[in-house]
Amino acid sequence: MKLASYVAAGKPAFGLVTDMGVITLSDRLGSRRYTLREALAEEAVLDEMLNLAKGAEPDRRLDEVSFLPVISDPGKVLCVGINYRSHAAEHGHAVLEKPNIFTKFTDCLSAHDGEIVRPIASTQLDFEGELAVIIGKAGRAIPAKDALKCVAGYTCFCDGSVRDFIKVSLITGKNFPKTSPLGPWMVTADEIPDPAKLVLTTRLNGAQMQHSGTDMMMHDVPALIAYCSTFTPLAPGDVIATGTPEGIGARRNPPVWMKQGDVLEVEISKIGTLRARVVDER
Repeated sequence: MKLASYVAAGKPAFGLVTDMGVITLSDRLGSRRYTLREALAEEAVLDEMLNLAKGAEPDRRLDEVSFLPVISDPGKVLCVGINYRSHAAEHGHAVLEKPNIFTKFTDCLSAHDGEIVRPIASTQLDFEGELAVIIGKAGRAIPAKDALKCVAGYTCFCDGSVRDFIKVSLITGKNFPKTSPLGPWMVTADEIPDPAKLVLTTRLNGAQMQHSGTDMMMHDVPALIAYCSTFTPLAPGDVIATGTPEGIGARRNPPVWMKQGDVLEVEISKIGTLRARVVDER
């Protein structure tokens, strides 16, 4: 099942994505309105909406909606630095005993078929294609063996990184607004029983930049959920971005930086393709 957040007829909404369009779930509860994050937090409400949608025809074509980040209002966006063996090798790092976690502000997020904003302050905007985990059940100190039970679904992510700022401060270089698209939709966890059996590909203007199986992570999805939940409570709608493989622009010779007019794609098997165009900050 694919769930997306979007704007339809000028109103934010979320719904079920089909081959023919979207079935808007957030309109099916009368005056009650929910974001996808709020619906995940109230599982009974989400189940009610899905039951109401059974047998329904799509009410919008995909080209009639403007996508939002699949979780438009996450409480937390937690990211993992250097989590693929190949990416560690291109940085000259050894395998890390514990995940290297940093955070992104929610205003970093942008949408599928939307814009990645290259900031005025830098020309060194880089791409990092990633698998993102959407939490569905709250938890703290979650054992790795139980971690996948807390997952609502999976989506594609690009961790936009401003490299010259990262040299001074990781937080500044990772937190420029509208640099990190998330989407296009969330594929529910029942359709991806093993997130280590996916293939991630990043393309820039159609040219392949990154390509790896998710089995190349040093710390897999259960381990990341377990580790993150040791230092912060996880809540429905929280996002964990699981790291990027080798092939980033900064490690190419010469370096490849995203510029206005570029089209960035992150494709993950069983999920789909996240696409965004690069524009200069206005």
